[in-house]
Amino acid sequence: MVDAQNEVKNTKPVYRNIGLAQLIHYRLPWAGKVSILHRISGAVLFLMLPFILYLLDQSLASELSYQKFQAITNHILVKIICLGLIWCFLHHFCAGIRYLLLDLEIGVEKSESNRSAIVVFVLGVALTAAVSLKLFGLY
Repeated sequence: MVDAQNEVKNTKPVYRNIGLAQLIHYRLPWAGKVSILHRISGAVLFLMLPFILYLLDQSLASELSYQKFQAITNHILVKIICLGLIWCFLHHFCAGIRYLLLDLEIGVEKSESNRSAIVVFVLGVALTAAVSLKLFGLY
């Protein structure tokens, strides 16, 4: 009787609290990484909305404000911030499409979900790289 109880206790899943120091070594699947990045990118886009709206206002108000907009966006730090925002938008967009497909029960198996998460990550980085070439004037 005691052996049966020990056997049942050993088969139960173990849930551990993960500390910040352990988080670096924790092995998260691709779908989990994409999910966390989706949340982070959404939060960054929301928090940077005043900056985005300011840039939009400067680019549309008048010819003089457009020249001011160009002066602001020619600064390397602003270009890096814009590049980060571009990545946030593209990743959030691609991951959002992935989640819409998952809601339609397309690609819910473990292997398909892992593959679609990798595609979202690679697609977001590739599209950001393509836009960065234009942002930094390489074409």
